[in-house]
Amino acid sequence: MKINSAKMVTYMNEADMTLTKLAKLSGVSRATISAVRNGKSCLYETATLIAEALGVDVSELIAKGR
Repeated sequence: MKINSAKMVTYMNEADMTLTKLAKLSGVSRATISAVRNGKSCLYETATLIAEALGVDVSELIAKGR
């Protein structure tokens, strides 16, 4: 599944969150978060962990369409 990277970056900026901080809060490696932010697909579980750490519903991060 793809995450809308623009939304992810926006939520990170709003929370004043770095990749390292997001990695710590989510339990997802910094490398994975960086890859997802740069357009790589991820598991739904990974997207959920990232969304929870950002304080948003996972549906807010999922990229629509293909």
